[in-house]
Amino acid sequence: MKKLVPMIVLSFAASLAHAADSACMAAAKDKKLSGAARNSFVNKCEAGAKTKCEAAAADKKLAGAAKASNVNKCVQETGPAT
Repeated sequence: MKKLVPMIVLSFAASLAHAADSACMAAAKDKKLSGAARNSFVNKCEAGAKTKCEAAAADKKLAGAAKASNVNKCVQETGPAT
């Protein structure tokens, strides 16, 4: 039970964070993308950001909820690689 509550809270926080505009979504809006083009751009952008953020979390030797939280925050803040 002690592990269940933090997992639920983390899941809820992650869903709220994803609902907010990410740096990738802002970049898509700046490029005036819409529909499938926007979705494709944002998915590709966030996938690339997640890879970089997971590597950074591994370098920091984070694990579990701390890693997940750090990666989610990093993905939201990291924009597209230009």
